[in-house]
Amino acid sequence: MTSPKPLHGTELVDCARANAKQGIETAAYQCGYGDDINTFARELRQACEKMNLQVKELSELITDQDMLLELGTGEIVAPDTPSEL
Repeated sequence: MTSPKPLHGTELVDCARANAKQGIETAAYQCGYGDDINTFARELRQACEKMNLQVKELSELITDQDMLLELGTGEIVAPDTPSEL
């Protein structure tokens, strides 16, 4: 859901992280900045600095956990029964 007003602080970082895979334009829009990508990027950088996060690009907000959730569509290789271990 798009924010009716520009987000700041941890709310901005959380929203940007949730939309990072869709790109900066979508993240800016969803976080309440519309087409103002420059202001979005500046506010996001400031919010990350306050949280002591070293982030230079939006894609750096995507965590390994996010990547693992996406990988969940693979094939499971395991024995059929515990006795086959």
